[in-house]
Amino acid sequence: MTTRPLRFGLIGTGRIGQVHARSIAADPDTTLSWVCDPFIAGAEAVSERFGGAVTDDASEVFASGDVDAVLIASPTATHVDLIAAAIEAGIPALCEKPIDLDISRVDSLLPLVRSSGVPVALGFNRRFDPAFASVQSRVAAGEIGALEQLTIVSRDPAAPPAAYVAVSGGIFRDMTIHDLDMARFFLPEIVEVTAVGSALFDDGAREHGDFDSAVTTLRASSGATVTIINSRHSAVGYDQRLEAFGAEGSLQVANAPTSLVSLSTATVVEGKPPYQNFFLERYAEAYAAELRAFVRLVRGESSTSPTFEDGRAALILADAAQRSAEERVSVAVDLG
Repeated sequence: MTTRPLRFGLIGTGRIGQVHARSIAADPDTTLSWVCDPFIAGAEAVSERFGGAVTDDASEVFASGDVDAVLIASPTATHVDLIAAAIEAGIPALCEKPIDLDISRVDSLLPLVRSSGVPVALGFNRRFDPAFASVQSRVAAGEIGALEQLTIVSRDPAAPPAAYVAVSGGIFRDMTIHDLDMARFFLPEIVEVTAVGSALFDDGAREHGDFDSAVTTLRASSGATVTIINSRHSAVGYDQRLEAFGAEGSLQVANAPTSLVSLSTATVVEGKPPYQNFFLERYAEAYAAELRAFVRLVRGESSTSPTFEDGRAALILADAAQRSAEERVSVAVDLG
């Protein structure tokens, strides 16, 4: 593999595509060679900011001969076909989560992924957050003894538009799936899922039969448990916390503040501003680190990029959580 900067084709120029375009342009080891979106105006706008030839046809990217990797940030329904096209072209792919909303489509692609030898990675960027990654490595090193309980809190600042909820696959496949992957980052062998959900405040969730609040409990093969607390709104900002509890201690990740300044007066002590209010702020470093890990994977170096199998496992857990919440049962899972 060449040591020059890797040439990327970006497919999809919505909000998350623009995040990835910025990361590719900022990294000295990557360059944006192609920008693709059926809505050509979006591709043109990204190209004007970050470079790259423009097309509305992904097949042109795969056939161009001047891309070393593709980053798939298009709508979920397109992911399976685009991953397959990348593999057929022999081009490594980093794909945003989820792989698909239908596990049967994911499973139909699995043999090709496994047999091709073409690197395919999934965009679970939170594994690369410096704080979460530090806790995981310290747990793995035995600093707090055997992990017994993992608690993950993830609350968005505000509910998404109803039109988004309609095509998202629901809270478990859209939002909780990040936390399900984080759970497996610590405890890969999950064997049981129990979830409860409510529609407490969001009309879009009610309209489309979804939940805006959920609590999911996972049981690992070791007996350790994971509790995931989700909400589609949070008055205090983007609420992203984690605690790992073990036999010899615990490790915590607090929320990221917008300021390190606090106020103390006769009426308030250590008054602070709200937390960061958007995932782009909270996980900016994680997106950059995710890209660097994928570059190492493409170059054949040691890499911690989440795999296609990781994406499949997260979707299996999300499907189990959906079933558990709907049927009010615990669901045994086999991630093999």
